[in-house]
Amino acid sequence: MGSPKRSNGVPEMAEPDRSDPVPLLYGELADWYPLLTPVDDYADEAGLYLRLFEDHCRHAPRTLLDLGSGGGHVAAYLKATLRCTLVDLSPAMLALSRRLNPECEHLQGDMRALRLWRTFDGVLLHDAVSYMATREDLARAIATAYAHTAPGGVALFQPDFVAETFAPGTETGGNDAEGRALRYLEWRWAPASCGSSYVTDMAYLLRDTNDALEVHHDRHQMGLFSQADWLELIGATGFQPLAIAVAHSSPGEAGAVVLLGLRPVMGSES
Repeated sequence: MGSPKRSNGVPEMAEPDRSDPVPLLYGELADWYPLLTPVDDYADEAGLYLRLFEDHCRHAPRTLLDLGSGGGHVAAYLKATLRCTLVDLSPAMLALSRRLNPECEHLQGDMRALRLWRTFDGVLLHDAVSYMATREDLARAIATAYAHTAPGGVALFQPDFVAETFAPGTETGGNDAEGRALRYLEWRWAPASCGSSYVTDMAYLLRDTNDALEVHHDRHQMGLFSQADWLELIGATGFQPLAIAVAHSSPGEAGAVVLLGLRPVMGSES
């Protein structure tokens, strides 16, 4: 994949790819996002990521690039230790994150094409990487991570599922705050015609301060790749790939897999 060129020495970012429809949750319904997954729900997840960066970086990590940062809920915890640059495709989600994390740098960009021409001790692609629904898109996102990982640094990928841990199912939940309320039904299923993706259908019930009720349907097309595919693509960029099994935070669900890309220090790359 070709890299964007510099103009007069100034870094440039590729324009976001707008060919894919933006889910309602990240567009017109973005202000409801904190009621779907509140910031408090991310403390354990952020703690896991920080431990993995500290354990696997060749030096103490100080800087982080979060690709697909969403509402900034993970960064709300990591910013206490790491200087965070947050990137997301959705302007509405970046607006949420700026309110939560005003001290962090925010940039709009596509994880498949972004080039900042600088590197970070850690690069994080958490659940947003699940939207890489084709092998080509996933390879491009991993290449972006490699381009921004400093020698001796670590890229961390945590898709919602790898093929070995995926199971169709449903979940419900939601929260109340400031006179508003959200409830959702999530239904995950895999189309018989496609082995490398699955669908998450979301139904949202939204009650506003006037007790008016709205119902919305949102479809999310997600990628589903085997652990071996992940490790192959991570290794193909020049990373040393590593898979780590972690317990799932939800009782009764299969364990999760965190994929790491360790970027060799200068002079040690084979």
